[in-house]
Amino acid sequence: MSTTPSELAPFTVHVPQDVLDDLRARLKATRFAPDPENENEVYGLSTAFLRPLVEYWADGFDWRAAEARLNAFHQHRVDVGGTPVHFVHERGRGPAPIPLLLLHGWPWLYHHWNKVIGPLTDPAAFGGDPADAFDVVVPSLPGFGFSTPLTDPRENYASMADRFHTLMTDVLGYGRFGVGAADYGALVGARLGHKYAGSLYGVHLGNEMPPTMFQGDRSWDLSGGQRTEDLPPAERARLVRRNDVYVSHVAAHLLDGQTLTHGLNDSPAGTLAWIVKRYKYWSDRDADFAAGWPVDDILTFATIIWVTESIGSSIRAYKNASLYPPEPVNDLTPYVQAPAGFTFLLGDSSPGAETPEQRVEIFKAGGGRFYADVRDVNVHKGGGHFGPYENPGAWIHDLRSTYRKLR
Repeated sequence: MSTTPSELAPFTVHVPQDVLDDLRARLKATRFAPDPENENEVYGLSTAFLRPLVEYWADGFDWRAAEARLNAFHQHRVDVGGTPVHFVHERGRGPAPIPLLLLHGWPWLYHHWNKVIGPLTDPAAFGGDPADAFDVVVPSLPGFGFSTPLTDPRENYASMADRFHTLMTDVLGYGRFGVGAADYGALVGARLGHKYAGSLYGVHLGNEMPPTMFQGDRSWDLSGGQRTEDLPPAERARLVRRNDVYVSHVAAHLLDGQTLTHGLNDSPAGTLAWIVKRYKYWSDRDADFAAGWPVDDILTFATIIWVTESIGSSIRAYKNASLYPPEPVNDLTPYVQAPAGFTFLLGDSSPGAETPEQRVEIFKAGGGRFYADVRDVNVHKGGGHFGPYENPGAWIHDLRSTYRKLR
């Protein structure tokens, strides 16, 4: 039986004060690591960069103000197949809004979509056409943030796709819906477009995620075993840059996730260092990080991860994609049958293209082969890996454009 949104109990973010007091005590007791000759962060995120963030988190950051910003959205948390699923649900204002499921990645959270929700639900209020309105649903992936505690230790992108299909069709009662997704969320979106194409208007993704991602004997190796030394200089530089930025992350999460978790789950400074390194180096490589990532935003994301103890359960999504590789549910080719659109940002070091033309060619030669019905491939200069947070205008424009033709 489907449930109307008005019948769902509201969810309010409220962290008990004793949890915040414990966080503050841990932050003030941080033992900062010696860090000689690391001004250029050749050894990793520097103590000089981390220390002021930790000190402000302990004495200055106002979590209650952040809670108020989070609670400005209508939120719920429901049981979906035994797993708690938290989500924002904002109804569209227009003649015929269609439902749109927005999926984040790692170390993203649902709140990285916050800049696009208003324009997508109420286009007229932001200078747009009310005919482009969506009902927007933004969940926390199971094991991330407020979709905790994780009850299925084998949760991966395939089981997440099943849960979100249930959320949209059975819980919220939508007959069809669209998907917008990036990073790990794009794996979930691609799986939805494979298994549940008949329930979708389409998918719109920020990454062309092949269904074989994180699988095989070299699941941790983004190069696929390719020797960069044998490549032309420009291509070698691109791949070396990408590998320097991303390989440590993928390898650690796939090969040693729980060992890493022991330290991060015990130390908020460690958690902050691990996620901030990704924010800083995966975001637009041509932009000023401090200008695009306000400290209060960073600490809001870090606090959500810390108070929900979700660092470990979110990391496991990588290994679970490798340990329990989902089988195709049909023999249709290409893998994703739902109509697909894409938003690519040139500031992302993965794949690190220098021009829109090069980015499109990389798409066509690689993950683009897994999509049967490609409608739009859009490339924008501003922004990096965290597309809807870094360049919300591009995502708003492209989502409207893709679904305008699919409504």
